[in-house]
Amino acid sequence: MTAAAPAAAPLSAAGPATPDLRGLLLPELTDLARGLGAPAYRGRQIARWVYGRGVEDISEMTDLPITFRERLGGAARIGTLTVRRSTDAADGSATKLLAACGDGQTVECVLMRFDDGRRSACVSTQAGCAMGCAFCATGLGGFARNLTAGEIISQALAIRARADRRLSNVVFMGMGEPLANYEATVRAARILAAPWGLGIGMRHLTISTVGLVPQIRRLAGEGLQITLAVSLHAPTDALRRRLVPVTERYPIAELMAACRDYLAATGRRLTFEYVLIDGVNDGDAEGRALGRLLRGLLCHVNVIPLNPVPGIPLRRPAVARVRAFARCVRAAGIPVTVRIERGTEIQAACGQLRLADGSGRASRWTPADRLPANSPATVRSKPARRAMPAAGGAPARGREGRA
Repeated sequence: MTAAAPAAAPLSAAGPATPDLRGLLLPELTDLARGLGAPAYRGRQIARWVYGRGVEDISEMTDLPITFRERLGGAARIGTLTVRRSTDAADGSATKLLAACGDGQTVECVLMRFDDGRRSACVSTQAGCAMGCAFCATGLGGFARNLTAGEIISQALAIRARADRRLSNVVFMGMGEPLANYEATVRAARILAAPWGLGIGMRHLTISTVGLVPQIRRLAGEGLQITLAVSLHAPTDALRRRLVPVTERYPIAELMAACRDYLAATGRRLTFEYVLIDGVNDGDAEGRALGRLLRGLLCHVNVIPLNPVPGIPLRRPAVARVRAFARCVRAAGIPVTVRIERGTEIQAACGQLRLADGSGRASRWTPADRLPANSPATVRSKPARRAMPAAGGAPARGREGRA
């Protein structure tokens, strides 16, 4: 099943309201060319320049007639990001970019290099995030706005330009909740996957979500062979509410029902992300409960030892505890991988570089004791919280006293 392409954005005189060529689908580029009095094949030529070669100015499209380029420049634009900071991991495994949009909002994206030769891009879908997950750096800066499809594509192009070979995968796991910016995320995915776009292929795209149930069901109906990664982080509502506030609206039972529907509609194996936090959600009991919750699903669990964030009083578990947790989940017959750490020393967890740059603002869920010292934010938060309670409700105290 293939969903119909969205309608083209209306054209207007050159200016901020003009369409960004980097966010247009091939039928829209074709309609644009025809509307400017050119043959339909000019649309494919535009796509080749914009997505294939990544040009940043219409004047660089040298196989288009000059008169057509002039008309195109009056009806559309190529939106670009300005890289404000680029930081490389010491071992060369990751490069993180902090980039500014046209209105000054900053976003982060990461190039990940793997020993087997793969090159993956991690892109953001929002400037900031409104989900307020307890362990996430992005939420410290609050939410500014959704990104456009063009701004998402611009991140992938910026990453591709810094890779020594073609991008093999793109993950929507940067700043923001991708399914809260549904239209732009799906549009960007179509462009990334298309042969006339970046040519990466749907099966090499992963969209992450904290569990927005209506959007998961909507995505299941798109007919896209995208991998869905659900940020679960806890096997029970009582614990997950402390870590992922959206659980209050979409409890685990509703989330799992939507995941089963997605699996039935797409046949694609699900990924469940589980950030492992010392003394909070990393016990054998949580591991066994997670195994019971997921038993029978076509899925695998990606265990992610917490990437520490200044201002958040949570710690990563010891390696032995990570291994023990993974064994408990595997015992239920669930495949488990432990994410290879990339870029901790370059603040590669989403949101960290943006905070270090002083960007973002406080939001209603951001406790004062979680704001970074250099944040320009005006605090509009609830009273400060104590350290995250462990699964049993007592304050987390590391390994002491754990059975």
